[in-house]
Amino acid sequence: MGRWRPPQPGSTAIITPDGHKQLKEELDHLWRTVRPEVVRALAAAAAEGDRSENAEYTYRKKQLGEIDRRVRYLSKRIPSLRVASAAPTDRRAVFFGAVIELEDEQGKSLVYRIVGPDETDAPKGWISIDSPLARAALKKRIDDEFTAQLPAGPTVFVIVDVRYDSIAASET
Repeated sequence: MGRWRPPQPGSTAIITPDGHKQLKEELDHLWRTVRPEVVRALAAAAAEGDRSENAEYTYRKKQLGEIDRRVRYLSKRIPSLRVASAAPTDRRAVFFGAVIELEDEQGKSLVYRIVGPDETDAPKGWISIDSPLARAALKKRIDDEFTAQLPAGPTVFVIVDVRYDSIAASET
């Protein structure tokens, strides 16, 4: 089980249909598959006797606590999310779910998808709608220039392209 961080307090409670499906599948997998396996392993470790020096027991107990925390979080978070299932009518402007191609001041091309805080994935280029870059890009159109207040300082970008791949696909 990898590390995860819950969204910051006050984060936007919106998610793509794919992200919603993934969270529900994760909850189901944790509850029906992973947790029962860990409980069995914990029971086996507890049966070995002295628990004070039983590393397997200590590890499984900690693992079960992490799983239960994640299950609790998902059980509360999923019902509170609003699924954005329709692409906006103006597909040339940047809104939630957009895949945007940007060009920075050095002419470097960057591609990001604006998603909910629960589905961010830096290696894929999925950024939270609450991120400074996404906030600065919202409602901008193709060929618009904007400045994002990034940790490295203010950075100027130009919007080269805007697409709505997965949300548009889920409408059919």
